[in-house]
Amino acid sequence: MNTMTSPDLKLKIFADGADYDDIVHWSKHPLIKGFTTNPTLMRKAGVADYEAFARRVLTVITERPISFEVFADELDDMAAQARTIASWGDNVNVKIPVTNTKGEFTGPILKELSDAGISINVTAIFSLQQVEAVLAALNPATPAIVSVFAGRIADTGRDPMPHMRRAAEMVRAHTGTELLWASPREVLNIYQADETGCDIITVTAGLLKKLELYQKDLEAFSLETVKMFYTDAASAGYRIKLD
Repeated sequence: MNTMTSPDLKLKIFADGADYDDIVHWSKHPLIKGFTTNPTLMRKAGVADYEAFARRVLTVITERPISFEVFADELDDMAAQARTIASWGDNVNVKIPVTNTKGEFTGPILKELSDAGISINVTAIFSLQQVEAVLAALNPATPAIVSVFAGRIADTGRDPMPHMRRAAEMVRAHTGTELLWASPREVLNIYQADETGCDIITVTAGLLKKLELYQKDLEAFSLETVKMFYTDAASAGYRIKLD
């Protein structure tokens, strides 16, 4: 694991997921500077008890930042959950969506929590208008993360690069806040995020493993691929009746 060739990056890589064994695995790798998860990932991983899982993870991740997300929908309930989650550890960032399911901007509780010294990770941000509104709500004296879902922006057919460059300029002018490239779709996004000036990128376990391919010889990679096709066909016992 620790023999992985590491690219020369300015941004920090956070491991994204809710598989406990994966979290333990990546906690031992110096390339990983933090961790994130969310209720959707937890549900897919079969987590039944949200708080028990979080507290178990925090016995392993004791110093590097880790984000846990609120799941209430009313703003007051979100704020109450955020205060409880923040109490679980000094390294906890509380993820709060930019709006609730009714489309109501969470700005009032972002300001309330940020003013109270709670480190928040504002998630599910897409537009630059949302970035601007979130930054206006944050207290520069309290560390915060602004998570822009660049991967999902790309899913709409839009090039996320200029979008993220502009977001990086906006965040850079706001002391104490970092820009996170969320929902990467391929390893290339890591290098793109670095190029655009993002501070952090979240990366799933599947993509993290592909970092071993950094600067791999392309002809060697080609030969490995040919061998894979041949071996898989042979293993499957495929036959073609020749004329």
